[in-house]
Amino acid sequence: MHVALAKKEDATPRRSLSARRRRRRKAGRSSRSKTQKVRKVVEDLDEQDPELPKTNVTYGKLFGPFGSIEDRILEWSPQKRSGTCDRNSDFKRLVWSRRFVLLFHELSMTGAPISMMELASELLSCGATVYAVVLSRRGGLLQELIRRRIKVVEDKGELSFKTAMKADLVVAGSAVCATWIDQYMDHFPAGGSQIAWWVMENRREYFDRAKPVLDRVKLLIFLSEVQNKQWLTWCEEERIKLRSQPVIVPLSVNDELAFVAGISSSLNTPTLTTEMMKAKRQALRESVRKEFGLTDKDMLVMSLSSINPTKGQLLLLESAALALEKEKEPEQVAKSNHISGTKKEKISLSVRHRLRGSARKMKIKSRVVDNPSVLSATGKRKLLFSANVTQKQDLKLLLGSVGSKSNKVAYVKEMLNFLSKNGNLSNSVVWTLATTRVASLYSAADVYVTNSQGIGETFGRVTIEAMAYGLPVLGTDAGGTKEIVEHNVTGLLHPVGRPGNKVLAQNLLFLLRNPSTRLQLGSEGRKKVEKMYMKQHMYKRFVDVLVKCMRP
Repeated sequence: MHVALAKKEDATPRRSLSARRRRRRKAGRSSRSKTQKVRKVVEDLDEQDPELPKTNVTYGKLFGPFGSIEDRILEWSPQKRSGTCDRNSDFKRLVWSRRFVLLFHELSMTGAPISMMELASELLSCGATVYAVVLSRRGGLLQELIRRRIKVVEDKGELSFKTAMKADLVVAGSAVCATWIDQYMDHFPAGGSQIAWWVMENRREYFDRAKPVLDRVKLLIFLSEVQNKQWLTWCEEERIKLRSQPVIVPLSVNDELAFVAGISSSLNTPTLTTEMMKAKRQALRESVRKEFGLTDKDMLVMSLSSINPTKGQLLLLESAALALEKEKEPEQVAKSNHISGTKKEKISLSVRHRLRGSARKMKIKSRVVDNPSVLSATGKRKLLFSANVTQKQDLKLLLGSVGSKSNKVAYVKEMLNFLSKNGNLSNSVVWTLATTRVASLYSAADVYVTNSQGIGETFGRVTIEAMAYGLPVLGTDAGGTKEIVEHNVTGLLHPVGRPGNKVLAQNLLFLLRNPSTRLQLGSEGRKKVEKMYMKQHMYKRFVDVLVKCMRP
């Protein structure tokens, strides 16, 4: 009896202990489940195919980064490469002594994270306190944030919410930030009134991800008119009423890149002028081209971006292969002393395609022009570009960015497989690693290609950077690219998809045969950047964001 009672008495606490343990385990599982739900979208972002080895064995010819060469030739230091605030600007007046939280969806060396990093640097330079909340730390920019003394919040949960609550303004830098915004406003319901959402994507899947909280934030910021119209159309379809009219703030060329390009910026000093920098840039060009094994006879065509189907690098390779094939055909090799006397049907399609009407006032309905002339302001016909052909040049192609977090390995393998079957093209292709030090690459290049597919680029940060360096741009006639690139003025446009391959091949051949036209297009592009896409232009527009969103 006593034994039985003892067992019974002992059993009760054991059952109680067991029950408590079960409750703790259940609570732990529940907590982990909640945490997993909280982080689900972020973890989805982190999913990435296993990287290919970043070696010459994989890519054939892999070069860069060239940061050390830049530092040696340009006589840079981290301090010299950092721009300074315009002390007389409204931007500086509004942000001085204020607190900002900048929300990064990732730290890849791509447009959105780099733009957010530069915004953080500018805010710091103008006397603000800045905290970065990072949803995914993969991608390579963390060390650069640390170098720039940008404070990174330790987590993306409770601590980040508390930090944001104390800020005068929270700037989210991607549609992917939707989950964090939703969680933050659950934690702090009034938080939406201090959020400016700088959306840098234009595809429908990003809108679908963001739409649950679009009407809860204070202000949406877009990069281009085409993106603004598209998102407003989707909002109308979904019956989403925004709290205020969106603001358009295009990206800009940072001070470092502008100065190396020979454009005046905050880095100018009495001992280092833009004229002096032009000479250094030429030395940088020669040094990097030597690394690539290029000569003066080579035309280097460059495309820098994440390597995936939406960026269209495989289609670019197909176009380059077609261009090389056409270059071999005798009837396609037009010499300058024959062009004026040839019949119209013997003029190469690539040349006729370029000698067309002003792109400023006409809609592009066809990519091939029958009459190689345009109407001047007086109504007389004149050639848009001279068709004189100088010494034969060779086409070379530079592709980046190897190692980018957003690369799709299967797509890269498809490109490498294509090159393995096209030996002639393979010998003309070089690759470069993902990096923030791109002045050397722009300096070495002669032509830039942005071949984004589908609805095209949201804007095109690399497009305006290339234009700042005087590079003509060959771009798809879609998205933000067609807002930046004026056909026959700052570059040449082609259709998206495989139908665009033939036109892009013709455009490549045309620029290959007409170096003077390359310079003319590049010069016009540079002028447009100086007029519209410098740092001061972007921050002047950003003042509107601050006035509308920031606590008084």
